[in-house]
Amino acid sequence: MKKKEILINYEQQERRVAILEEGKLENYFVERVSERTMVGNVYKGRVETIVPSVGAAFVNIGTGKNGFLYLNDTVTMEEDIEDHPNSGSTKTEAPAFKEGQEVIVQVTKEPFGTKGPRLTSHVSIPGRYLVLMPFEKHFGISKKIDDDAERQRLRVILHGLKPPAHMGLIVRTVAWGATDKEMQRDLMLLVRLWEKIDRVSKKRSAPFLIYEEYDLALRMIRDYFNEEIGSILIDSKEEFKRVYRFIRSYMGRLQNAVLFYKEKTPLFEKKGIEEEITKLYSNKVYLKSGAYIVIEATEGLTVIDVNSGKFHRRKIAQEEMAFAVNCESAREIARQLRLRDVGGIIVVDYIDMMEERHRRELINVFKSALVSDRAKTDILGLSKLGLIQMTRERTHRTLESISYTDCPYCHGKGKVKSSFSVAVHAMRELKNYLANNKTRKATIEVHPEVAQCLNNENFHALRNISRRFGTRVEVKANEALHIEKIVVA
Repeated sequence: MKKKEILINYEQQERRVAILEEGKLENYFVERVSERTMVGNVYKGRVETIVPSVGAAFVNIGTGKNGFLYLNDTVTMEEDIEDHPNSGSTKTEAPAFKEGQEVIVQVTKEPFGTKGPRLTSHVSIPGRYLVLMPFEKHFGISKKIDDDAERQRLRVILHGLKPPAHMGLIVRTVAWGATDKEMQRDLMLLVRLWEKIDRVSKKRSAPFLIYEEYDLALRMIRDYFNEEIGSILIDSKEEFKRVYRFIRSYMGRLQNAVLFYKEKTPLFEKKGIEEEITKLYSNKVYLKSGAYIVIEATEGLTVIDVNSGKFHRRKIAQEEMAFAVNCESAREIARQLRLRDVGGIIVVDYIDMMEERHRRELINVFKSALVSDRAKTDILGLSKLGLIQMTRERTHRTLESISYTDCPYCHGKGKVKSSFSVAVHAMRELKNYLANNKTRKATIEVHPEVAQCLNNENFHALRNISRRFGTRVEVKANEALHIEKIVVA
């Protein structure tokens, strides 16, 4: 089986990471140097306000927007876990916070819009194989490690690890195949890191940043790099050296997989994924069969519509066609959610199917396609209308929000007025202007398409306005104007 590849593209102001499986783009991440993620950062904050009605506190962490902290928050993990037999009680009492109190918190979700970052008081520090929980005496193994023999092997290793008293550990999915020495070393590094964080936190008053999570490249290496990855290609000499040192320190047996890419052709173009990345910003995705899906994001949710399009197997029955298109779409939708990092509420409108067995199988196909997604997902089933409602964990900004801003012309609507509508509005503006200004000559300056509409379809209406006010009206075309812009003078 062909192994996966990690590609790291380094620019002065931007880092991009792509993960390929059999040459196909499966994961894609972007991070701007000026907009590094806050998720994972640990802060010493000050409780500004407590709102009992929602059971939450607003905490000043020194970033401009106060963070939102549920008073009864629980451990926020990137992976589902199975409790270890020796775990202590996992129930935690809601902290009795007071306004003005200084607290150690960690960011679990990026700020969105006017909302500040989501915080937790249950800090977790991820390493290569383990996650250290300084305030939770809890032990567990990722549920994504589903091999019984491997789980038992890791359970034995976990029993032998001796973290400091009152601290807990989670064995991460990437620990599959890790040796006891590697895990023991990982624990030692995590304990040292926490001791440093603890020391720093006591030196200053809140608010300030105590610990900053790794940047994009090192996070991807830590979280994704394992024996399934055949190579890591990096197109920057400096970045290559930095990543190589990191891998040699944490996972020396895999260091030979790190390669410096020095060809003249840009790395992403060489691998044939630059065009595919460009398509991630389109709302329409075409499938091999000729069908397509449409992805539209609103403020509250993301809606995905499945269409048969030019599905080429036209001779099959309608039910079979719907089932085939839906299954193909389900696999691609799971991939697009992952690539675009779509989070929150998602509604998928599949093509209607009558047979219950097809409906059940579609759910199974969709769930299987989501297995490789590291974000938590919850599917609520297929409704009678052919709708699947689901949620996907949202921690970072979507790919589109990183690279795009609302159009200054349509302001996010995605549409502009037709030239005819603008022409009608221009005549209203003209009448209003002439009613308040007595003049023998007036000029309407508009986009050329609107000018053409005024001089043709609206010629008689414009002439009637001119006669009514006794004013000669001139229509002036200006290519520099936006199609909705109207200047009357």
